[in-house]
Amino acid sequence: MVQTTNNLWVLIAALLVFTMTISVGFLEIGELGEGLHFSLLKTILITGLALVVMAIVGFNTAFAPTAGGVIGRPFYSPGFFLGGFSTHALSATSSVWWSMRAGFFNTGLTSATYFLFETAFAAVTLALVALVVLRKMKLKAFVCYSIVYFVLIWNIPAAWIWNPTGWLARKGMVDFAGGLVVHGAAGAAGLAIVLQIWREERRLGLRSSPQAAIKLSPGWLTLAVLLLWVGWFGFNPGSVLAFNNEAMVVVITTFLAAATCLCSTMFCAYVLSKQQPELQILYAVNGVIMGLIIITPLAGFVSPASAIILGLCGGPLFLIGERVVGRFSWFSDPAGLFPGHLVGGLFGIVMIAFFAQRQFAAGSGFPKLPNGLFFGGGGHAIHQLGVELLGIVTVMGAVFFLSFATVAVLARVFGGIINPPTADAEPVADTGAHAY
Repeated sequence: MVQTTNNLWVLIAALLVFTMTISVGFLEIGELGEGLHFSLLKTILITGLALVVMAIVGFNTAFAPTAGGVIGRPFYSPGFFLGGFSTHALSATSSVWWSMRAGFFNTGLTSATYFLFETAFAAVTLALVALVVLRKMKLKAFVCYSIVYFVLIWNIPAAWIWNPTGWLARKGMVDFAGGLVVHGAAGAAGLAIVLQIWREERRLGLRSSPQAAIKLSPGWLTLAVLLLWVGWFGFNPGSVLAFNNEAMVVVITTFLAAATCLCSTMFCAYVLSKQQPELQILYAVNGVIMGLIIITPLAGFVSPASAIILGLCGGPLFLIGERVVGRFSWFSDPAGLFPGHLVGGLFGIVMIAFFAQRQFAAGSGFPKLPNGLFFGGGGHAIHQLGVELLGIVTVMGAVFFLSFATVAVLARVFGGIINPPTADAEPVADTGAHAY
């Protein structure tokens, strides 16, 4: 049965998540300067491509009943083009999506509502992947990559974890709103892209990958974090897929983790580096985002107090990740895909086995999730940790492989995926022994 209140709630959440994709473009401009107009074009393109490709087939390959727990059946109702010209496929009386019925999530969402919500997630995930593209990747190569991404690359972790018939979901893996499906997998896909970019840059005789300089635009940066923070209101609370008391708890855990991590990051950055106040805005923004990332896979499973503890962990975690990533000269990641989204997302996934509380999880639609180790989960929590680690290894490996294979094929088709290097790139003589 269609549940009107739940559908309205999730539609509003979907619209908030859609704003996040464009906001990632604002974030790049805020950190790298207003001359980076490609950031806005890129995120607008991502939004449009996500809607079209997911409507044709991507939604089904992620969320239709799976074949062997691996990939959704593309011809499942409503089928290609969301039912095409059918007058019944998306009607209110016939289109409660199969996983929103009794026996699964039982929230009464229609196919149209659920499509819009999950497509918004697919779009913003590719926007995160594209944080490492900057001006380097040819636009035609990026568009082709996006199509493959919305048909297969993003859909694999979604089908495995968020689809109740996925093989990892059947093993008991949970990822509330995308610590692995969104943030971790985005890091794996981004790593594959920068590896291909670096291979091509080495062939051009570069000693290191040209770095994008930080050129702060405080207005754009503040607007970006505001829109992302508000957008996360749809990202996490909307993932309850119902308008209930637990959705309101998720609002609190999400916002508390973000605010606590903001304070933690700024404090740690000041103690360690004594940054000038005008540069602290960068750490303030990254602190908010890191807190939101960490709480994303846990938001529906933990208490507000746990959210505060997790937020406190986020500050030093981000700074450590930033310093480790900063040692590598073979890629440019000025907007923090790896120290933020990759590290934070995977950390949040692992913390499920420590901080989860069954009563909160039950309200989010996961009554079988055991208490974490910090709440008496014992052997069940250790088993849950093993399942979550299995999910991390398999998803990261699969997404990296699919993404690298895609860009490698595109490099052959287009004679490379990168634009010509900038004038300040440092050439090196070709010794014939390239370290890839």
